[in-house]
This record gives sequence, C-alpha cells and structure tokens, in this order.
Amino acid sequence: MTAPNPTPCLRGALDGLRVIDASRVLGGPYAGQVLADHGADVIKVEPPGGDETRGWGPPFDGDAASYFVGVNRNKRGIAIDCAQPAGQQLLIELLSDADVFIENFKIGTLERWGLGSEALRERFPRLIHCRVSGFGADGPYGAQPGYDAAVQALCGIMSVNGEADGGALRVGVPVIDLATGQNAVIGILLALQERQRSGRGQLIEATLYDSGIALLHPQLANYYLSGKTPRRTGNKHPNICPYDAFDTRTTPIFLAVGNNRQFAILCRLLGRDDLPRDERFASNAARNGHRALLCAELTRLLAERDCEEVARQLIAAGVPCAPVRTIDQVVADPHTRHRQMIVEVDGYRGTGSPIKLSRTPASYVRRPPAFAQHTDQILRERGIDPETFADVLPRQPGV
Repeated sequence: MTAPNPTPCLRGALDGLRVIDASRVLGGPYAGQVLADHGADVIKVEPPGGDETRGWGPPFDGDAASYFVGVNRNKRGIAIDCAQPAGQQLLIELLSDADVFIENFKIGTLERWGLGSEALRERFPRLIHCRVSGFGADGPYGAQPGYDAAVQALCGIMSVNGEADGGALRVGVPVIDLATGQNAVIGILLALQERQRSGRGQLIEATLYDSGIALLHPQLANYYLSGKTPRRTGNKHPNICPYDAFDTRTTPIFLAVGNNRQFAILCRLLGRDDLPRDERFASNAARNGHRALLCAELTRLLAERDCEEVARQLIAAGVPCAPVRTIDQVVADPHTRHRQMIVEVDGYRGTGSPIKLSRTPASYVRRPPAFAQHTDQILRERGIDPETFADVLPRQPGV
C-alpha cells in the first residue's frame, strides 16, 4: 500500500532554501512540511515542553502523537527556551543564515523580545517572515488566539455545514488550519519570487480567519448576489442539482452532475431517458426549482442497484460520481498507491505530497524528528558550541 520515493537522488525545487520553523500545532508546521518535502532545509524549533501536538494522541510513535507526525517530516529538530535572553540570542543566530522564518508565537511575544517584524527587517533585510495567527495583529479580533473549530464557527463555515434540519456542524478535518498552511506556502513562494527583483524580504500574514472566509465559496458569492443568508443543505449543493449522496442497495453513491449532458446520460443509464425532456428538469435552474421531486425519483431508481456497478457505468459514460468510502478503503485503493500518496521513510508512514512536479518532485528523506534530535548537528554546522547555550537547550520535554 505504499509507494517508494520515486526519485530520491533529485534535488528538490527548493533545494538551498533555509527555513526556521518555530511554529506549533498545525497551520505553520504544515507549511514547513510542504517546503521541506520540496527540498528546503527546515529546522523545527520547539519550546522546552515540545510542540503540544506531540501529546495529542493516541496513537503515538515514540515521543510523538500522530498529529505531530503527520505534519513534521523532512525537518530537523531543536528545542530552545526562547523565554530567556540567551535563547532569543540563539534564535537570532539561527535566523542569520535563514531565508524564511515561520512562527505562530502569541502576538506581541516577538516584539517583547525585540524581534518584531520591523526589527527583523532591519537586522535581516532579505528574511521572509511568515506569521501564522488566528486573526492577525490588529483589528477588533486582533491578537486573539484561534483554533480551527472555533474559527469554523466564527467565520460561518459551521453554519453551512450539516443536514438542513440539523444543527451547525464542524467539518470533520481541520480544513481551516490546513488552508492557512497552504496560504502561508503561497505567500512564501510569492515573496521569494519578488525578492529576486528587489533583494528584500517581507512580512507574510496567514490567518485562520482570513483563510476560513476565503473558503466560503459559493456561499459568499451567492449572498453577495441574492442577499439571502445561506443555510445548511446537507450533501446537497446550493447551486447544482443533482449533486447529492443517494443510498443504493450496497453503499451510498455521490452524484456530481454539473451539466445537461451529464444529466441526460445519468437518466438514460437509469432507464429514465424521458426526464431531461420534462420541462421541470430540462436545465439546472429548473432542476433546482424541482429538487425534491427529482431527488425522490433518483432515490427510487438507485435503491436496488449495486453502488460499485452503477458507479463504474456512470464514470465510463462521463458522469462524475463516486462511492462514499471509508478511510481504510482510500488507503487500500490502487490509485492512491499509483499517485504516491502514501510513503514510507525509515519506519515512518505518512501522506505523500499532493504537489507533483515533473523534474523536481517531492522527496521523503527524514521521518519527523524526535524532540531536540538534531540540536548538536544544527549548532555545530553553524560553528556554535552547544555548551555555550546549554542553559536554553532542553534535551527532554517538560513534564
């Protein structure tokens, strides 16, 4: 079920890029892992007690829960007590040869240490500083802490997720954290491109709140035009019909019928090629207007069919659809293996990069670091004697 690293000898697209990843939890570490997968030298800087996600289990692998393991591969690890002046000085030493600094310290922390964005810009003009936060540094919610589920609630995602007659529901994956990490990577790559012209770094702000609002498509677009507050529709799409999950004799199937041609094919394969000629179903707008009637008929037609069989027929005919599967079924799918979306490194098993480059693909060379695993290596290659900073170099997580 795993794919080997296809090109372990190739240098990644970001080879030579030096990144200090002092972020914790999910958004920032995920951004750091994306950069590391594509060749950047990413140093994970943890506080004395470690990234809190090390304890977000079970399951565990050594000193780290799966939550940590999933977003920290290909990095080298060091722990620094940055609350002490010597720790802040050591952080400065690490930043002296860095291209990118990713952090999600509580807003104001770096400023108290004399390492705010302006101070960093003066000291390291080429440094790209990526700040990941809940809401940004200012504004009505400025400096407030943010966690994915709370921001899902605040930005409206929960209000449009769930069954129509049920309560607001959290999306089952930390979609805002992950989107924020992706936005951080986009910002970093944009800043790196601009630095080639100007020779200067800049501050990037990637916030959970902004990312959550940016995910509200088409709900926000619908609201802008209609003035109507979007509501929950369950699996149904607010704009497209039929676009919903339907029970079959075996497992549910999701139909994603986006145009009249696909609808006509669906109806023909289900033995109702008369439906597209019915004015109530002749267009997407008409189908939306008679949604309940159409869905009831499709439910009846699919009820005694085998999900896998009907899915194969529809897909072969060009109708987007899929069985509703469980995670173990996804892992076992040959296409998951073909797309190299499951990888193994030195006993580590993780999810592959979805970013596929033809000449410089992602590579997987290091399992996630144990706490402070590479401290001596990182310092000595910079000519720093670890004993000089022994008081701010924790070797074990705090209790």
